[in-house]
Amino acid sequence: MHDKTKAAVVGRLRRVEGQVGGLIRMVDEDRYCVDVLTQINAVRAALHKVEEQILRDHVSHCVAGAFASGDVIEQRQKVEELIETVSRMTR
Repeated sequence: MHDKTKAAVVGRLRRVEGQVGGLIRMVDEDRYCVDVLTQINAVRAALHKVEEQILRDHVSHCVAGAFASGDVIEQRQKVEELIETVSRMTR
């Protein structure tokens, strides 16, 4: 992962960490269920953005690097890995 992406991902994950801490407090304080569910959805959306950012970095560097190398075996491996990864992400 490139340094710029890594820094952005860590920043987003720290915000998610704060959101999860807020969720714990909400549950401890017996907050209204719908409010807790709304915050859970916000955490899920934030994690999805992190996932997307990492995937974008992977494709634009790792996968693109395999194609730039001209190594057909490496290209096939990266494509298969990418398909499996996206498949897991969409379950």
